[in-house]
Amino acid sequence: MSVIKRMKPVFAELDGGLFSAAQKADVGDVARKMEEQGVAMMSWADPFKPDPSTPPEVIEEALKVIQSGTSSHYFMPIGSDELRKLIAQRIERKCGLKLDPGRNLIINPGSDNGLLFAMFPWIEPGDEVLIHDPSYPNNTLNVKILGGIPVAVSTYAEDGWHLRIEEYEKRVTTKTKMVVLTNPNNPTGTSFTREELQALADLCIRHDLICIVDQAFEDTVYPEYEMVNMAQIPGMWERTVTVCSVSKGMGLSGFRVGWTYCDDVIMDKYFASAVSIQGAASTMAQLAVMPAFRDDSFIEEYRRKYAVRRQYAYDLFNSVPGVSMDMPEAGFYAWINISRLGSSQEIVQYLIEEAKINCNAGNFFGAQGEGWLRLIYACFWEDQDAFAAMDRMAEALRRLAEKKEITG
Repeated sequence: MSVIKRMKPVFAELDGGLFSAAQKADVGDVARKMEEQGVAMMSWADPFKPDPSTPPEVIEEALKVIQSGTSSHYFMPIGSDELRKLIAQRIERKCGLKLDPGRNLIINPGSDNGLLFAMFPWIEPGDEVLIHDPSYPNNTLNVKILGGIPVAVSTYAEDGWHLRIEEYEKRVTTKTKMVVLTNPNNPTGTSFTREELQALADLCIRHDLICIVDQAFEDTVYPEYEMVNMAQIPGMWERTVTVCSVSKGMGLSGFRVGWTYCDDVIMDKYFASAVSIQGAASTMAQLAVMPAFRDDSFIEEYRRKYAVRRQYAYDLFNSVPGVSMDMPEAGFYAWINISRLGSSQEIVQYLIEEAKINCNAGNFFGAQGEGWLRLIYACFWEDQDAFAAMDRMAEALRRLAEKKEITG
């Protein structure tokens, strides 16, 4: 249509599934259609979906807020004062970083919104942004939407998908303005070490780069690994913007509450533009999640579940001919190598048809993800339901390996 030609190219190229068969479950109504066909949606990074899992204290607070009538009204676009205080207290407890909740924190209507908002002030047409590959697809799409040029920085399976600083160095140009980091990484489950983040920080300082960090999975790092906050590395506070969420660690995806923190010199600009760009997060949701910040001990049960399922997935998929996976360092997803069986998209479609399982094609996370799948093993509240779904998937992959005469 001629009207589409008037759009920005990045939007004109997008496919929402209204005129074609969109392949991604988070586009259009693809997920609903799959669910109607009995497909288990193990592609949504939404803990315990589709089962109820909201902590009782959060439910009680949400009901109280709705019944009081206060949820009919806005909070300020920067968010609730009380919620920002609770978040600042939790950040200090977790990592020792002391924030002024009135100057260093802003509430977002979810971290997806927060990630785009965090990038908004910086990127002008033609600016280059370094993004590790594979990583969260919105890292790349957001840059394109804002007129920037995403520059993929390869990471490698043989390194456990950790960063090679030389890959960054050789891609820096006079147009480079920003580094975008997802830590822990989605989809690989990598928790970046202090040493590699120090090297990346040195590069940012040396080349005067901004660093946007998506820490949505910060509460899911397994005990044998360290969660390192980029903003705490010397010299990085002044140039780092950190985006977080209640969706992953707290399992409160549907409440759509996120937060961003940074130096007040930067935050002043976010405060000034919030009403025009992101608006206010839901009043009901902000008030309802406060009990989760006052006492987040319920997360420990989630971590125990993830640890059990992580081990189950690791043992199961490594027993399938032609398939392998490393033990995740963080997150609640398995990053599975199926390259010997077929392309990522071919195997996703095969599993929908043969196992009634939908997972994510690795190529959507970057070129380095081709030949891989992301499987959300946090789906379902009961472990046995998650195990049964993974068993179904593994059995289908075994049949395919046998058909292709792959034995080891």
